[in-house]
Amino acid sequence: MPTEIDLTKEVIFASSDAVISRRISQLEKGGTLKKIAPRMYTTNLFDSPKNIVKRNLLYILAWRFPGIVISHRSANELHPTDTGDFFMTYTYNRKITDIPGIRLNIVKGKPALENDIKYGSLNIYSSSEYRWMLEVMQVSRKKEGESKSFPIEFVEGRLENMIHAGGEKRINVFRDEVRKIAKILDMNDEFEKLNEVISALLSTHSSDVLSTDSGKALAAGIPYDAQRAQLFTLLYDALKDRFFINRPNKSNSEDSFRLFSFFESYFSNYIEGTIFTVEEAKKIIDTGMVIPKRVNDSHDILGTFYILSNKMEMNTVPTTEDEFIAILKRRHAILMNGRDDCTPGVFKTVWNRAGNTEFVDPKLVEGTLRFGFRLYTALKEPMAKAIFMMFMCSEVHPFLDGNGRVSRIMMNAELVKEEQTRIIIPTVFREDYILALRKLSRSKEPSIFIRVLEKLQAFSNNLFGEDFNELNAYLEQCAAFEEPEQGKLQIIDRAFEKAAKTLPDDKKVGQKSLPDKSV
Repeated sequence: MPTEIDLTKEVIFASSDAVISRRISQLEKGGTLKKIAPRMYTTNLFDSPKNIVKRNLLYILAWRFPGIVISHRSANELHPTDTGDFFMTYTYNRKITDIPGIRLNIVKGKPALENDIKYGSLNIYSSSEYRWMLEVMQVSRKKEGESKSFPIEFVEGRLENMIHAGGEKRINVFRDEVRKIAKILDMNDEFEKLNEVISALLSTHSSDVLSTDSGKALAAGIPYDAQRAQLFTLLYDALKDRFFINRPNKSNSEDSFRLFSFFESYFSNYIEGTIFTVEEAKKIIDTGMVIPKRVNDSHDILGTFYILSNKMEMNTVPTTEDEFIAILKRRHAILMNGRDDCTPGVFKTVWNRAGNTEFVDPKLVEGTLRFGFRLYTALKEPMAKAIFMMFMCSEVHPFLDGNGRVSRIMMNAELVKEEQTRIIIPTVFREDYILALRKLSRSKEPSIFIRVLEKLQAFSNNLFGEDFNELNAYLEQCAAFEEPEQGKLQIIDRAFEKAAKTLPDDKKVGQKSLPDKSV
């Protein structure tokens, strides 16, 4: 029997060899092979032809069109569009629809160039970025399916990212290489269009040719993170028409305000890994003395409390972009006082990250904050402004350290200003809070984050009074100090509980817990 057919491969191609051709026919009739396209068979008798083709696309193209160049948008995406279109450059123009799940759009053009990408031993190429950026600037006369070109917004975004990553030097090197390729491909018109966009982004040409707000901001010298801008807009849309329960501040006296601020400072630092017992934290704040060998952590507690307990400071909210930037920097400088390694009050100059999340590029920090602030000013509800402010500052992560704490300070200042209950995030609810933040940041889902902060404000509405021991006992009763895996937050209506204690014994009822709806 012939051995030329390798049945370990998922796709088998027909051959001009008569012996092999007969053998393929026998295997097909015997049920070992299945035909999926003209002169194309598979050993996979279970999966759909569409998925088989998708997995083996480069292999199939190299067999059917040796030397072909994957081009235009497909050179960047390397997979068919949602409509199944795939774009290539070859020796003729043609549309091919006989391969399952894909429509091949072949454009007549130049063969592979020296800097185009060859796929291993396969005789198939892909346009280099210099080439496909020119190809997608061609006029696209789309009749059906997807265009071979990207929207100009995509091109601008790609160039913006290049400038953010490598500055003017990198984009100029790119432009010089594209110019060379354009001459070889006779794409001088396409180069001029691309060059206009690059020049506009570098502010050496009118920005009228730019299509994106982020591109125009870059040209104006105040670039911002376009992805974060989309997130902020998403959160704004979820908040702008929403009404929140009015929860007036109950910590009106100076002592009550300071006591709330103590626990707010304690929990805000605990979330960030600055772990003290309540007694240790109270001693630090009462005496102003740091704990030996924990000097930095002690300063974190003191700095946070210094801001939160200052009624004048916490009644200050920004009314302009410049005020916003100044307040944010001032509070961070106070918060991180004594932590010179964290450059107090200075925006970061190196990229920072948490887990798999990479925060905003240092060069885009101020522009991204200014973009977000414009949306913040359009919100009316105090709780809406507080939620937006907190997420905006946290998501940008403008400082080397202390971002979570300063974000929560900015949030609660919005509530203090409008005489609303501030929000405390107890240890037991830390994971819910962080997961809700992550859900919004990574999955663009704002509703869970909003509900979490509403629930936390309902809990915090019970934190009032001037008696440390009484409030501490209440927090213990609510499991607030427990680690997330060891307990569950209990929201007990403290006002109801206190009122019940004044009743005669025969009139007393059991303590009332507020509804604890799952987040």
